[in-house]
Amino acid sequence: MKRLVPLALLTTIFVVTPAFADDVYDKCIDASDGTNPAWGQCGGEWVDRADKALNAAWKELRSSVDGDTAKALVDEQRAWNDFKEKSCLFYANGDYGREGQVLSYPICRAGVIEARTKDLKSYMSGEGGN
Repeated sequence: MKRLVPLALLTTIFVVTPAFADDVYDKCIDASDGTNPAWGQCGGEWVDRADKALNAAWKELRSSVDGDTAKALVDEQRAWNDFKEKSCLFYANGDYGREGQVLSYPICRAGVIEARTKDLKSYMSGEGGN
């Protein structure tokens, strides 16, 4: 049995709760015409920004290590990439409607990517993965 969140509830969540995203995304959503394609574009741009930040953090970390540490980090990143590609897909499959695809999915995916970026940066600062 599919469990769908009623559209009215989703709308309430997105309108009433504080920003889920970064300022650029929030401004894009606010400036949009309120259509699914516009929201999808805002979300896609946010995911792209998150990916760019992740790639920059990865390059910085990777250039600072070698030997067994480098190999272990590459293995970890490959496993994480596999996870990332499967993350949040439940929003994108249509069960949560078009709003799930254009609003919830990019919010979820960008959050996954930003969490990994935070972890990579913490490795560089010696704080561990927290």
